[in-house]
Amino acid sequence: MFAWLKRFWRRPPAAHSTGERGALGERLAREHLRKMGLRILATNWRNPRDRRGEIDLVALDGQVLVFVEVKTRAAGALVAGHHAVDARKKRALLCAARAYLRGLDEPPRSVRFDVVEVALPESRHGVDGEQRDGPIRGPSASPPLSPALRHFKNLPLFPKGFLPRSR
Repeated sequence: MFAWLKRFWRRPPAAHSTGERGALGERLAREHLRKMGLRILATNWRNPRDRRGEIDLVALDGQVLVFVEVKTRAAGALVAGHHAVDARKKRALLCAARAYLRGLDEPPRSVRFDVVEVALPESRHGVDGEQRDGPIRGPSASPPLSPALRHFKNLPLFPKGFLPRSR
């Protein structure tokens, strides 16, 4: 009887692994930012001295240098992507952002921190943004489901009065 019950509680397999979903989310966020007029300078940037901290995307919005954290979630996730950037993650991002700024020849006039939340639609086979054979389709005749993107600009990451400094 236990085996019979397990069939009902087992989650369906996800179409992609967590890493693949994250890469898909970052690709969608990169395309979104380009459409918004931002120029992408770096993707998945890591400090050469401390490989723990990673900045998902570094972009330029006019003269503003933008550090972007991408959070990919299921459409029905309980915690929104921008809420998932907790104090520990902010400290790591701030450390990585400072390292990135130290490596620049000329510091930007200003910097900001954005979060792009990518909500992938749910399918019968798990959470996914696309399947190997095309976009996700809902019940029989419904149109394909597409990921939803939310862009949160200028979230508090940097201390008040923070200015990028040259070396």
